[in-house]
Amino acid sequence: MHRKLSHSIQTFTAWCNSHLRKAGTQIENIEEDFRNGLKLMLLLEVISGERLPKPDKGKMRFHKIANVNKALDYISSKGVKLVSIGAEETSAKEGLLLWCQRKTAPYRNVNVQNFHISWKDGLALCALIHRHRPDLIDYSKLRKDDPIGNLNTAFEVAEKYLDIPKMLDAEDIVNTPKPDEKAIMTYVSCFYHAFAGAEQAETAANRICKVLAVNQENERLMEEYEKLASELLEWIRRTIPWLENRVAEQTMRAMQQKLEDFRDYRRVHKPPRVQEKCQLEINFNTLQTKLRLSNRPAFMPSEGKMVSDIANAWKGLEQVEKGYEEWLLTEIRRLERLDHLAEKFKQKCSLHESWTTGKEHLLSQKDYETASLMEIRALMRKHEAFESDLAAHQDRVEQIAAIAQELNELDYHDAASVNTRCQGICDQWDNLGTLTQKRRDALERVEKLWETIDQLYLEFAKRAAPFNNWMDGAMEDLQDMFIVHSIEEIQSLITAHDQFKATLPEADKERIAVMGIQNEITKIAQTYGIKLVGVNPYTVLSPQDITNKWEAVKQLVPLRDQMLQEEVARQQANERLRRSFAAQANIIGPWIQTKMEEIGHVSVDITGSLEEQMNNLKQYEQNIINYKSNIDKLEGDHQLIQEALIFDNKHTNYTMEHIRVGWEQLLTTIARTINEVENQILTRDAKGISQEQLNEFRASFNHFDRKRNGMMDPDDFRACLISMGYDLGEVEFARIMTLVDPNNTGVVTFQAFIDFMTRETAETDTAEQVMASFKILASDKPYITVEELRRELPPEQAEYCISRMTKYTGFDASPGALDYISFSSALYGESDL
Repeated sequence: MHRKLSHSIQTFTAWCNSHLRKAGTQIENIEEDFRNGLKLMLLLEVISGERLPKPDKGKMRFHKIANVNKALDYISSKGVKLVSIGAEETSAKEGLLLWCQRKTAPYRNVNVQNFHISWKDGLALCALIHRHRPDLIDYSKLRKDDPIGNLNTAFEVAEKYLDIPKMLDAEDIVNTPKPDEKAIMTYVSCFYHAFAGAEQAETAANRICKVLAVNQENERLMEEYEKLASELLEWIRRTIPWLENRVAEQTMRAMQQKLEDFRDYRRVHKPPRVQEKCQLEINFNTLQTKLRLSNRPAFMPSEGKMVSDIANAWKGLEQVEKGYEEWLLTEIRRLERLDHLAEKFKQKCSLHESWTTGKEHLLSQKDYETASLMEIRALMRKHEAFESDLAAHQDRVEQIAAIAQELNELDYHDAASVNTRCQGICDQWDNLGTLTQKRRDALERVEKLWETIDQLYLEFAKRAAPFNNWMDGAMEDLQDMFIVHSIEEIQSLITAHDQFKATLPEADKERIAVMGIQNEITKIAQTYGIKLVGVNPYTVLSPQDITNKWEAVKQLVPLRDQMLQEEVARQQANERLRRSFAAQANIIGPWIQTKMEEIGHVSVDITGSLEEQMNNLKQYEQNIINYKSNIDKLEGDHQLIQEALIFDNKHTNYTMEHIRVGWEQLLTTIARTINEVENQILTRDAKGISQEQLNEFRASFNHFDRKRNGMMDPDDFRACLISMGYDLGEVEFARIMTLVDPNNTGVVTFQAFIDFMTRETAETDTAEQVMASFKILASDKPYITVEELRRELPPEQAEYCISRMTKYTGFDASPGALDYISFSSALYGESDL
């Protein structure tokens, strides 16, 4: 019994000295050294960290008693009972035992059940040290059959590295059947207090690592957003000048190549960018949701890279794009018209120039000066016939000039040569008029010299000339090129051609009449013995010319029939293309609209969980993706229509552009809706919001979404909040509106509503919590060192903090001190972190 008491006194003495050492003193004998009460008061001050009443300095007995009483009064003031063993001490013992069991549970040969024999082999003490400081003891080398060695190892390591004095003797513990329970419990409690701070530091480090991991992930998402935004804006910047370039090519082939390039842009190059734009918006929304859920400030992209900036740039792209295709088609129609007019101009010029060949020379002759009377008369009549012919050609010259003017107005690329040729024809025409007038004047001067003329020759010439002109016009019309864009237009040409064919019998009668005059001339000559020499003196036309042209007209008629029928076949083929496109477009257009409405219904459905909504939306998304082949087939038919130069379709109100825009909107809508549900799931899981609460939020929102467009007006939003129990004044409601509608759009979306409600019902970590964690790692200092960060945090998080913390400038700063308070505030404030 005496030995056991001696061990307890020895243990308590060592315990007292472990605290008194901090005050620069110690005790040897409890009874003697605590008798005057001075060291007892000092011990209480070290343990509590508080100042006790000033001790009495006298050496008389009553001075000593007074000091001891002061110490006992202080102990009593803290609620400590000084008699027996109460429930509090029993609870403390059980708590300490449970702590030891939990910490040593993984170690072999250790089974802590009490504070006496469970500690005799020393393995339990070594296990406690190794659990918290594995660098101090190699537990694998310890042996159960070496209890003294194990105990001494634990005592020496604890005293050297953990500042725990050696309160026990290894041999006494091993050789005593049941070691002193209070002595061992006192010694073990020193380990508890030594390691409790380490556990607190570990918890603080874990909290800091979690916060830093959130920040690092957010930074990665910000950098990814900036990169994607920069690439998309750069593509838009490069593409807009290409679409704004409205410099027309000079040939139809070049313009059709431009149209093909544009089709490649719409079908190959733009769709991936549409997906990128949609993904960028989704990433932005997800990032903002994560920042909000982690109580971080909202992400503000670099200048010019906001979602609204990208939307505006995209809008500018589509505005330019919208006019580009229309311009291309207009230019192709213009070039088609130009080619037609240019060919028509060449044809009419060639006919006119062929007719005028030699005319100036003939008009410039002075053959009348040496002609006989009969020859003069013939020359006069011949000139009159020429004047008639000249007047008939006036219309052709005017047509040539009109075509040249139209070519100039349509910016024909070879307008210079057209103008030169047209001017040459006009100048020549004016000269012919002048020469004609001069020759008439000359012939009229000698007209009185001529008395007779062959009336039949003259009649032949007069009737043959207009008939010849009619045949020239008929041949020109029969060979005239045409361009049509519908069956109605070609039917109009066929009707005109049929009307022309109906005039052929009357024309044949006129031919017979003209040829009858020539027969009459021949008959008179034979009757009166007149020898006909040469050709008709009043016209260059011969009966053979009339016959040849008439045969040519008859041959051109069936050729014209064939051309018109071929055009009918082409227009019928175009009509089939129109109907085929319309049949598909009239199905695809309503299908897209229906899917848009169905997605809207799914997004507001509250009968199932968010996961069920997500599954439904994913199925819709897959169905939409599978439908893409129909869009591609329609694109193929649209290409055939454009290649056939078909510019209208009365069988449908849908254009390919309508379908493209609707399809892109459908893809964007399903992706955005899926993202909204994902964010709701993220919000629910991060904030601990139950499915029932989300359903309640959705039901309330749906009730006041009176237009069923996924948005509430401010008045409806106010009514919704009141229905959910909010007592709103004008000032409070105005504050809430700045949260749910920061851009002052005048509406509240479902996502903004959900964000507001989750902020109202969920808890978040704060900057103060992070500061408190850093304070633990810094041992209550207002700053932390690089060494402490690298010791307490994983390498990646430690270096993250070191690179971002500013230097601590307080008066109590030590070299290399870092300011963790401003760093913690920056994590939750306006900062670049």
